[in-house]
Amino acid sequence: MDTPKPRRIFLIRHAKPQVTSKGLVNAKFARQYISDYDAADVEEFVLTHEAIPFKEIKKVHCSTLVRSQLTAKAIFGKDIELIIDANFREFERRIFSLPFIHLPIKLWLTGARILWFLGFNSRGIETFKAARKRARAAAKQLAEEANRETIAVLVAHGLLNFFIRRELKRLGWQQTLKEGNSFVSVNAFEKKQAGLL
Repeated sequence: MDTPKPRRIFLIRHAKPQVTSKGLVNAKFARQYISDYDAADVEEFVLTHEAIPFKEIKKVHCSTLVRSQLTAKAIFGKDIELIIDANFREFERRIFSLPFIHLPIKLWLTGARILWFLGFNSRGIETFKAARKRARAAAKQLAEEANRETIAVLVAHGLLNFFIRRELKRLGWQQTLKEGNSFVSVNAFEKKQAGLL
């Protein structure tokens, strides 16, 4: 009797967007930076990863954000079937108002994220609680596809992928490749028993 083929899930973060910011900026500029980041093209890159079974991959999940889709096409080719799903979009950010204050863009983004984690900066956007719930649903969606088709691939975003990884581990998936959250990083999971989430 043949041994069942292991189920595999690959999580890939998008490539670096072509957007820059130097020096100290105000809140208005920081908000525009986020908009530019979400609309930006990505820098050219080459990904030839021995862990990825390129010939087996026929479709790739990605988010509604362009950097996710561009990265997926750059890695797997223009003919790959892209499954674009808002469930895989990045956790949202909202720049808080601090009139007359100028800060480095990284400080604006970090501060906004910390306040959002604490529940103080989510007016008009998805809450942290709702985002974590979405990540759990995304992990289950990928697990179901991997169980059904033996492989699932997602090209998405750093924070979303981080929480999907946590949920996959909770669901019993074993992480076989750990590359963290950097641009074009690859994290892989495997489960030997079919039919289980």
